[in-house]
Parts: sequence; C-alpha cells; structure tokens
Amino acid sequence: MAVVLGDPALHAFIGGAPVDAAALRARYERLVAGSPDPDVSWCNWVIRLRDEGRLVGTVQATVTGPAHDRVAEIAWVVGTPWQGRGIASEAARGLVAWLGRQEVRDVVAHIHPEHRASAAVATAAGLAPTDVVHEGEIRWTGPAGG
Repeated sequence: MAVVLGDPALHAFIGGAPVDAAALRARYERLVAGSPDPDVSWCNWVIRLRDEGRLVGTVQATVTGPAHDRVAEIAWVVGTPWQGRGIASEAARGLVAWLGRQEVRDVVAHIHPEHRASAAVATAAGLAPTDVVHEGEIRWTGPAGG
C-alpha cells in the first residue's frame, strides 16, 4: 500500500503528502488497534483486484452514534494507475451496502468541490451533495444500505 498511496497526485484535493512505509505501517497498527473511544468504530479495508492479486486502494468508515442513530463517515482512495475503471465506485457501493447491514442509518462523505471523480463515486454510492461546506469540502449524505 505504501507504493499505491505514495503518489503525490493522490493528495491534490485532500492535501498533505505521502508517508513512507514505516509511517504507513504505524498508521495501520493504530487502525487495527481500533478507536480508543468505545462509541466509535473504525472500519478499514484495502481494495484488491482479484484478477491481478494487487492492492490498489482503500475504503474506510468511521461509525458513531447510538445503535438507533448510527452514522458512518466514509472515504475512498484508489491509486492513480487504476483510476477511471469504476473500482472506487464498486468499493464505495459495497461499503455503503455493508454499512446498511450493520444497522448504520446515514452515510456522510466530504468531497472537494472540484473533485469530479469523487463526486461521481459518491453519486454511484447513493449519496447526494448538501449545502454544507466543512473545511472547504462539500458534505454529501445518503442512507446506508444503498
């Protein structure tokens, strides 16, 4: 994943810079340990192409709220060589469907207003833009389950 996520172009809309393999390993160790808050669940997956057996990206959700009112904040990243093939859309749809089976009610994503590809992924996952802007990104929402 360090190679996939090491492309500076992936940070054009989200800011920051790629991290090295050691920093990525440390981040994954924190994610695997789980949230220190018992009311928050971190759900993280890598995206692997079946035919090639290659890792190409990630999807993630941070789930919060009481059982009857759970919300998931989601995100996705697909490495630049694999973009434009529908991989992120398929992964995001799968994530939203899975969240619905986990009794999550609503799904939220934040997308840079100029990032048309992520807007297309959000639309494919059943999300729609709102009028809310947070830290320069548009809040998209939709029901879990697709």
